[in-house]
Amino acid sequence: EVANNAALGLKGKTKLTAQTSRFGFETSTPTGAGTLSTKVEADFYSYGSGNRNRLRLRHAYGEYAGFLVGQTWSTFMDLDNLPETVDFNGPIGAPFSRRTMVRYTYGDARAGYKLTAAIEDPEDQFGGGSANERLPQIVLRADKSFDGAAVNVRLLAHEKRSLTATKRGYGFGIGGNFKITDKDLLMGQYTVVEGDVDQLYGSNGYAIDGNGAITFDKNQGLVVGYAKTLNDQLRGTVAFGMNQGKTAQAVDNKRLQQWFFNLIYSPIKNVELGGELILGERQTFSGEKGVMQRVDLMGRYSF
Repeated sequence: EVANNAALGLKGKTKLTAQTSRFGFETSTPTGAGTLSTKVEADFYSYGSGNRNRLRLRHAYGEYAGFLVGQTWSTFMDLDNLPETVDFNGPIGAPFSRRTMVRYTYGDARAGYKLTAAIEDPEDQFGGGSANERLPQIVLRADKSFDGAAVNVRLLAHEKRSLTATKRGYGFGIGGNFKITDKDLLMGQYTVVEGDVDQLYGSNGYAIDGNGAITFDKNQGLVVGYAKTLNDQLRGTVAFGMNQGKTAQAVDNKRLQQWFFNLIYSPIKNVELGGELILGERQTFSGEKGVMQRVDLMGRYSF
């Protein structure tokens, strides 16, 4: 909501859900040329009000000799520098997408580097101009770790198509972290994406007019976080996420931002209880503004 409009109804809502429950299995098979690993995982968090509580495939892939084939987190995502939140979707302003792909990674653990190239399924969650793309998404990535720190650089190329037009867009991301002490970690990532909804959480993405002309928004995203381990049972995170658009689209968010403050407590092994305060703000291209305050509570059991 962006305005104090009586037509929008009463403010505030309570929601209790177990839709984020997940299950899966992993295998590891030694071979003469290395280890063959597989993973399958699902949850019940399907998108859309009519699809809730339906089984959703999260991961299904195999890895062997540097190759990964199947569905998992996009290579353009920076999971290593995504702050931990109680909120299931995490902070706005970061790439957040699962894709089916073929990926190859070459690295040297002793030297602390990895080089990755991937071709990924081009269709985003909203279909539209991505449903009939000829080219896959192409992602190139380089990771380098140091003593107490790490950095990565990511490049993205994609296209969108209508009945009469084709347009290509690009993306760039950089992320890193720095360990202040064994119990204090700083992390951050900055991303710029043209015209892809999934590869930057909160993006306006693209629009197709009645003549088939395609317009891309150029979105910038920033996420920073500070994680603190207080003791063996208690940890917390302060995080900030921001997404800023440049061109008005059907969803005309000019700026979205969120603050997260959380604590997660583990009273016994494999049990975690979490609480989080989220403060958010939305500004549209038409000048409307809205604010959001939410409290998330979590009970998580791992087995």
